[in-house]
Amino acid sequence: MPIYEYVCSACGHAFEALVYGHEEAACPECDGVELEKQPSVFGTRSASARPELPPPGACGSCGDPRGPGSCSLN
Repeated sequence: MPIYEYVCSACGHAFEALVYGHEEAACPECDGVELEKQPSVFGTRSASARPELPPPGACGSCGDPRGPGSCSLN
């Protein structure tokens, strides 16, 4: 059940639609069926476009720079 992004050719309304099987989406504003499928941000991102995560802290769990056992969480 993929979610697609569309723009209605009749009224210009942009929306997302959950499409089941061979169903076709319709505009929720005007019930138009002439839709332009838009590239999904989720579907077009590559692995290299992921944001970089900060490196883990010194102790590996909470990030306290004094090292393992130094923070109040241990």
